Amino acid sequence: MLRRLLLTLVSLGLATGLAQAQTKPTLTVYTYSSFSGKYGPGKTVKERFEATCGCELTWVSAEDAGSLLGRLRLEGENTKADAVVGLDMNLVAEAKALNLFAPHGVDEKDLALPIRWSDNTFIPFDWGYYAFVYDSNKLANPPKSLKELVDNPNGPKVVLQDPRTSAPGLGLLLWMQKVYGDKAGEAWGKLKPRIVTFTKGWSEAYGLFLKGEADMVMSYTTSPAYHVIAEKKDNYKAAAFAEGHYLHVELAGMTRTTKQPELAKKFMAFILSEPFQSAMPEGNWMMPAKPPAAGLPAAFKDLVQPSQALLFSPEDVQQNRRAFTDAWLNATAR
Repeated sequence: MLRRLLLTLVSLGLATGLAQAQTKPTLTVYTYSSFSGKYGPGKTVKERFEATCGCELTWVSAEDAGSLLGRLRLEGENTKADAVVGLDMNLVAEAKALNLFAPHGVDEKDLALPIRWSDNTFIPFDWGYYAFVYDSNKLANPPKSLKELVDNPNGPKVVLQDPRTSAPGLGLLLWMQKVYGDKAGEAWGKLKPRIVTFTKGWSEAYGLFLKGEADMVMSYTTSPAYHVIAEKKDNYKAAAFAEGHYLHVELAGMTRTTKQPELAKKFMAFILSEPFQSAMPEGNWMMPAKPPAAGLPAAFKDLVQPSQALLFSPEDVQQNRRAFTDAWLNATAR
């Protein structure tokens, strides 16, 4: 009798625990694949947020920022996203035009960005500069400017990303426009013979570069820090370009259609907290929007410091993106 009673109590306890686990609210967050993937900060962010929220965080991934925006555009108000992590400053005007995002309500003071930031819809979670990365064991004399890379017919072969789907791809498109203006189409034509391919996203392009398929890859000034810290290799470098480098600021927002508004607001506040921000340098390999209490890893102090931050306003990008993309297509499709 006692044994049966104990078994009954244990069964009830297990059932209660299971019911509680099943009733945990779920926060669905859209992001890009390298953020939520094996080597990204997604696992750490998920564990740290779940430790505070009494909820389950579920990542839903797209290939890159451009694909993320495309998915949101297709889903519209039927989106399952409660929040989105991984849009960027170049896409923010288009993202706002979808009318899917709600005010975040987060205090944005004490940010450590190269530009002033004030926006009630999106908050920055990390930033960096675009750069061409190379292996110094194979390329002894990298180009010292974007014009040198483009104009030298015997220059290095490069692997790039598609500007229609990829944040770095769009970044290079805008970088070319900043440097060449209305001559950008001609510049693309000069570079075309040395472009190995345009990939859909950053991960595929960087993988091809590491396999030796190209001499340089479009990436970030922070990329070499990964190789130094994770692989103990110092042969991967970012080329410093005389014209300056295009700035990349990554953003997060919460949807107005969320079924978990309080949880989404809590997550937005969490993004600028120490547990999230401290995961960015050695998780997403970018500069955090707020400096971690312990400071940046030593490898980050030796990174290329651009002479100038190049940037179009989000409104300029929204207005001209199609024309810039058409010029790129016309030059590279020939």
